[in-house]
Amino acid sequence: MTKAADIMHPGAQWVPENETVLRAAQLMRDLDVGALPVSDANERLCGIVTDRDIVVGCVAENADPAGTPVGALTKGTPRWIPADADVRDVLREMEEHKIRRLPVIDQNKRLVGMISEADLAHHLSDDLLGEFVEKVYAQ
Repeated sequence: MTKAADIMHPGAQWVPENETVLRAAQLMRDLDVGALPVSDANERLCGIVTDRDIVVGCVAENADPAGTPVGALTKGTPRWIPADADVRDVLREMEEHKIRRLPVIDQNKRLVGMISEADLAHHLSDDLLGEFVEKVYAQ
């Protein structure tokens, strides 16, 4: 049985909620990613910030990226999956919430990786991948 840990991209990096949007954008550039999990002071997941969040929620609003905390861009309850979850649970979580990136958390509630659409494309059968795309992108 394939687990979340088997398909995730390991070594994902947090950005603290009090870090600036500018720093988050720089981390995304340096790590070549489009999203970063956001942590609270106890390094617990409190949100996810995407490149789109930065553009729409900060730049387009004429806010100062160097003065805006990344936590100001996070909204709602972040979704995540345990590292030992079955890949079908991963798909269900992403499909149900129409999300394209999913943090993977270990038994101590610490970030151990991220699962993206690219990870799914590399590890899933064409049939499973097709079902995922249909459910996430369907209006």
